[in-house]
Amino acid sequence: MHSKDSEALVAMIVDAVRRSAVHYGLWFAEAVHQLGLEKALEAEREAGDRAAPILAARIAKALGMDASDGPAALLRGLDQERLSALLDALCVNWLALDGVWFQAVEGLAGMDDAKRVNDTCWSRFAPLEARRIMAMHGFPRDGGLETLKTALGLRLYSRVNEHEIVEETPDSFVFRIRQCRVQAARTRKGLAEYPCKTGGLVEYRTFAQAVDPRIRTHCLACPPDPHPAEWCCAWRFELGEW
Repeated sequence: MHSKDSEALVAMIVDAVRRSAVHYGLWFAEAVHQLGLEKALEAEREAGDRAAPILAARIAKALGMDASDGPAALLRGLDQERLSALLDALCVNWLALDGVWFQAVEGLAGMDDAKRVNDTCWSRFAPLEARRIMAMHGFPRDGGLETLKTALGLRLYSRVNEHEIVEETPDSFVFRIRQCRVQAARTRKGLAEYPCKTGGLVEYRTFAQAVDPRIRTHCLACPPDPHPAEWCCAWRFELGEW
């Protein structure tokens, strides 16, 4: 049994993580505001690369663990199945955080303001996610459609929603979401589909252009657009000199 003092410490630990995450995000948001997105992305790369081993070493030391191999020390001993389950949980939790923020803003200011905040967040997060994927996997800038195909499969969303790539040509391909967790949940509750097209336009366009500025994004259909039952939204990516 935890004592009341222990329970208080646990609550403080959880809140310290929360405050740290918000503070890190505020730094990025203000860097975007004052320096522009490109410089903010570069600053996040440097800050994040420096922060990860520092945080891991301190946490490992506090837990009496060997931190000689950096962040991996915190997950040592977990088999591949548990690591995969942990990654899945983190990806679903990321989407849950997106949802609770949307609902909180909607409750305070209404749907229009919530959608505006949502779309602005995606215009920042999508290129950041693209840059993180490219850095982690050593993808080149201007890697074209093949790099984009691979990067789309490494997004947090890729472990949440079912997707497919179809209609491939040398200069284009179509990316479709076959099963969307958010829309499926709304359908189960008897709700209309969430009209996510404005957010999707920002998200997919900025993600693709962060991979390769030559790529252009076209929405084939996304709620509130009508679409077949086999998929929820579809996007065509084209490569060319524009």
